[in-house]
Amino acid sequence: MEAANYGILSLIPLALTLLLAFWKKDAVFALFMGCLSGVLLLGHDPAFGFSALAKEALGNEDFIWILLIQVFIGIMIAFFMKAGVVKAFAEMIAGKVKSPRSVKLATWFIGLFTIDDYMSPLLRGVVMRPLTDEMRVPREKLAFILDSTCASVCTLMPFMAWGAYVAGLVADLGGPVTSNEQGVSVYISAIPFNFYAILMVLITLLSALEIFPDFGPMRKAEQRARTTGKLLRDGAVPMMGTELEELQKGNDSDVKPNVMLDFLVPIMILVATAIWTYIAKGGVKILECFIITVIYMAIELSIRKVFKSVTDLVNTAVQGMKSVMSATLILALAYCINTITKSMGAADFLLGVCESWMTPALFLSVAFVAGAVISFFTGSSWGTFAICIPIAVPMAYSFTGGQLGTLVYAAVGAVVSGGLFGDHCSPVSDTTVLSSLGAACDHIDHVRTQLPYALLAAAVSMILWVVVAMVGGAA
Repeated sequence: MEAANYGILSLIPLALTLLLAFWKKDAVFALFMGCLSGVLLLGHDPAFGFSALAKEALGNEDFIWILLIQVFIGIMIAFFMKAGVVKAFAEMIAGKVKSPRSVKLATWFIGLFTIDDYMSPLLRGVVMRPLTDEMRVPREKLAFILDSTCASVCTLMPFMAWGAYVAGLVADLGGPVTSNEQGVSVYISAIPFNFYAILMVLITLLSALEIFPDFGPMRKAEQRARTTGKLLRDGAVPMMGTELEELQKGNDSDVKPNVMLDFLVPIMILVATAIWTYIAKGGVKILECFIITVIYMAIELSIRKVFKSVTDLVNTAVQGMKSVMSATLILALAYCINTITKSMGAADFLLGVCESWMTPALFLSVAFVAGAVISFFTGSSWGTFAICIPIAVPMAYSFTGGQLGTLVYAAVGAVVSGGLFGDHCSPVSDTTVLSSLGAACDHIDHVRTQLPYALLAAAVSMILWVVVAMVGGAA
């Protein structure tokens, strides 16, 4: 589908998706109707147009890559369940975990060692969910902690992929920054102005410590879990299917679970492979990490006779694949929505609206809002950086006389924060989907409960950027 400019009409598909999602609380139905409205607005026949949309949106390398990651995380968790090791690990740790606060704090703390924003919510979800379930922490709160401490932490680490990508965008603009090394230096200087990321990490910490009070839908979720023991609301559709629970209940293996061999060693292999690929290959090869871990588990569990036959192994793997079908369907429809908004020129329309407000005093706040709205409607933070950095940074140069200074660093921080906001709040963001999957939470419930915290952090950030623009505009 060729890109066009549909003006305000380009916002209808995602706006309809959000309206239906919050009304019906059904992510698949809402996303499907949003896609259908987009196909009709583009002037295509509903049947053939939707088919063409799916081919374009889902026939790309990025979607297939994330799809395979979801498949292998499903298989890995199915193997854990078959071995009975998840329950054994929870029972082993239960005596050491004294309260919901301690397990939430542990989940937050592990997030500080994020090496990749895709792996972090999946890995921490696998490890910590048995403990949070035991302590009656609602799945919505787990998803919030997972989501708010993955990409946020990545943006605060200058030598992660996020920093390198933004540094490259800044360097490509020329001006006073003429190399990627100088671009990295600019990014490091911009980190203190990445207010939204800093605030989200702090708010999540204070929430985990139960110092910052829960409010909005999250408060209801916490009250429900603590008073009734229900980790999900009635009628919720968790992103991790019931096939895994049925697999654990129907496990007829007489082999005693081995927490070290069946659980801790696979996790260590996963982490070690991630670190090795980051050092040796220049980036974390997430899919390969999960493949290697699954291969180890298949061999180890077969040797220990947890799998009685090859058929038993394959059937368990298939159950794992089935368990992530809900997440896969939501992700596929999210990619379709993203393709539609791109084809309708939503990003260009939103940027044009925001540019008219680019005065020196409001510059940083508008840069954040532009990034936030574009990333929210497109579901892509990195795509937002590619759109906004080439506009915001040269504009900052124009205010500072072409020199590096506070306003330039703050402009980079504001755009990164804006992209991160959409990454947290958009139901069509891949990291939001993966956080829901890692927590085995209803996707729309995750979006609803996290949004108030994100809006609070965004509001405070905008005030801070106005202050920076007024005080340091000429620095």
